[in-house]
Amino acid sequence: MATDPYSVLGVARGAGEDDIKKAYRKLAKELHPDRNKDNPKAAERFSQVTAAYDLLNDKDKRAKFDRGEIDADGNPTAPFGFGGGRGAAGGYRSAGTSGFDFGTDASDFGDIFEGLFGRGGGAGGFTSGFGRRSAPPPRGADMAYRLRVPFEEAAALKPQRITLADGKTIDLKLSPGVESGTQMRLGGKGEQGPGGPGDAIVTVEIQPHRFYKRDGDNVLLDLPITLREAVQGGKVKAPTVDGAVMVNVPAGSTSGRVLRLKGKGFHKKGGDRGDQLITLMVDVPSDDAELAAFVDGWGGGERNPRTALGV
Repeated sequence: MATDPYSVLGVARGAGEDDIKKAYRKLAKELHPDRNKDNPKAAERFSQVTAAYDLLNDKDKRAKFDRGEIDADGNPTAPFGFGGGRGAAGGYRSAGTSGFDFGTDASDFGDIFEGLFGRGGGAGGFTSGFGRRSAPPPRGADMAYRLRVPFEEAAALKPQRITLADGKTIDLKLSPGVESGTQMRLGGKGEQGPGGPGDAIVTVEIQPHRFYKRDGDNVLLDLPITLREAVQGGKVKAPTVDGAVMVNVPAGSTSGRVLRLKGKGFHKKGGDRGDQLITLMVDVPSDDAELAAFVDGWGGGERNPRTALGV
């Protein structure tokens, strides 16, 4: 990611966490590879957006970037202004001198500045007379992964298995409050670098379901019932994300009546769960001659249920 992460996400440098998250989700939705299968540039932009969000979502990395201590890829910036290209022998050349080669090993900096300024106290590297410590070798790049999770398994927080680029598989534990766009960091599972490996960033994508819908932490379901079940009431079987259960349909139920199943929704960050809201839908057959004859002779059919609406 060569460009500024703020520019990639289209936010100001002083943007808050919510603004950054909102911008990321909007772009991730627009650039998602599943929506842009014939546009390879969208996949590249999706990767850039994910990397930019990863840096700005990490408070420590964001602070270091804002102070100029790391670049947009998360790598340390060159110390003391020595940012020029390598010399012919592979050493780093000063940007302001001509023909002055510091050698082939970055560790030679320690000997040079020790002679000029003296060695500062403290373990883990030298410090110059200005009190600035040499930059550690850069870690490898982070690697982005997308984890598609079935709706019911996300609601029940079932462990998910992911295969990394090196062929190894890892079982991941989903956290309460998981939703599409949630990111999980796997330390040391990225690309190898001089300073050690980077991390793997796993972005969760909850797959849509054929009859469940999500509303916050609640699960919504339209449940068809027969006319007899609506009139007489009784126990009927209904699916939930945890398996089928028996629910009680009150006698005289009409389409649109909502039943609540406590604790059958998504796990919340606070520890408890949302509910499943079941909307009853009376299923009236269109070709039942016996039912048509009954309704034709039913005196109660003269009642106007729309009186309250003024019609």
